[in-house]
Amino acid sequence: MGRAFEYRKATKMKRWGNMARVFTKLGKQITIAVKEGGPDPETNPRLRVLVQQSKKENMPKENVERAIKKATSKDEADYKEMVYEGYGPNGIAIVVETATDNPTRTVANIRSYFNRYGGSLGTTGSLQFLFDHKCVFKISTKDGVSLEDLELELIDYGVDELVEDEDNTIILYGEFQSYSSIQKYLEENNFEIHSAEFERIPNDMKELNDEQKAQIQKLLDKIEDDEDVQNVFHNMIDE
Repeated sequence: MGRAFEYRKATKMKRWGNMARVFTKLGKQITIAVKEGGPDPETNPRLRVLVQQSKKENMPKENVERAIKKATSKDEADYKEMVYEGYGPNGIAIVVETATDNPTRTVANIRSYFNRYGGSLGTTGSLQFLFDHKCVFKISTKDGVSLEDLELELIDYGVDELVEDEDNTIILYGEFQSYSSIQKYLEENNFEIHSAEFERIPNDMKELNDEQKAQIQKLLDKIEDDEDVQNVFHNMIDE
């Protein structure tokens, strides 16, 4: 199995373990999708996937409908997607993705977390070379379609890794800019999409001892607890 899958497997449960946080994250993503592409899932591909993902995460239907309705209101705040990069203790690279209606507040909070726990916030783009930006789709397997045949077919659509996961599902990894073409292929060929996300896969992992891991984990936990934070990626071997 590839590097991307192993990294994702080690971090996924931790980042998505808190149900309330999952719902908050999805709610913001739905708001952003509606403002960018409209409230109708039939004509908004990103919203369509998010609605499906919400079902898989057991997010109540009324929560989804409320998020869509709020996003169409003139009074609803516009969320800006901001990315912050920095180093934690022991040279661990950290990338923080946020969705915020107040960037000034958010950057001040993120900087304070880094400073408090022995890290430092860097400049935008300073850590891009350490992470590969990927789109990640989780889909159901399909009768009559082998993993090998699907992989060969999807190479032309920007997929560079394909792994069979648990519960008859498949994880697809593709280039960031290939998201739309991959989604279009999957929908046109009637694959059930469980989720579609963007992830930053580290290409240079660092191993720490238990004491060092505990130190960096305090910083990661503090960042993830911030309501503006959507995703946190790092290059610590987390096992």
